[in-house]
Amino acid sequence: MSGPLLKANDITVRFGGVTAVDSVTFDVERGELFAIIGPNGAGKTTLFNCLSGLVKYSGQIEFDGASITGRRADQVAQVGIARTFQNLGLFSSMTVLENVLVGRASKITAGVPSGLIWYGKARRQDIDAREHAYEVLNVMGLTDLAHTPIKSLPYGTRKRVELAKAAVVAPQLLLLDEPVAGLNDAETEEVIEAVLKLKEAMNLTIVLIEHDTFLVMDVADRILALNFGQKIGLGTAADIQANDRVVEAYLGTTDTGPSAPIRGENR
Repeated sequence: MSGPLLKANDITVRFGGVTAVDSVTFDVERGELFAIIGPNGAGKTTLFNCLSGLVKYSGQIEFDGASITGRRADQVAQVGIARTFQNLGLFSSMTVLENVLVGRASKITAGVPSGLIWYGKARRQDIDAREHAYEVLNVMGLTDLAHTPIKSLPYGTRKRVELAKAAVVAPQLLLLDEPVAGLNDAETEEVIEAVLKLKEAMNLTIVLIEHDTFLVMDVADRILALNFGQKIGLGTAADIQANDRVVEAYLGTTDTGPSAPIRGENR
């Protein structure tokens, strides 16, 4: 199918008297790495929650040519959208492989009887899940750690496991909420390299929220900039760096001119 993979039109979210997202419209092309940036409180995570089916909103969202407006989170996941969160959703006492297989659980459709007896459809699905999990672990450089408990891994490696857990469901669209938050420079490079490998290997479209604007300018095809819930910029890295409203949102002034770099918050 041609055309954008994701379309969001006039998305608005209000919490009481506060407008967290204010009439935001954008689309995401197939195969694109699309970034959402903005100062703290700009509405980035709330917008992500709309795309994930976690909050009520007004406006329309289309995915792969069909409306997903108002769908619950589980229904959004079923159409091919997966997401990571700022806080890792991993089980520390379980191994890397076991955590990734938990992510694959939504693809298991065998009924209770066959699941208990473990034959036929249940057995085939279990084998398929493990094979796919190892494929993703290989892309992420985690194969040698498959049987290692999460609690014994450094934080940067856990971030890669979280990515693998989200990708193992074979989504079309992967939403990444601050994938390098809390990482040092070396860990950041490892995670971003893993994201790019995953994107290429699985033909993914990726939307990410990230505070490190230097990183975003390096890797994103296009960037959506928010401030106080409103869209203040949309375009390539060059477009965003030349946007006075974006520069002012980050620096509080445009006196340095539109060519001034927008500095990341984490570096």
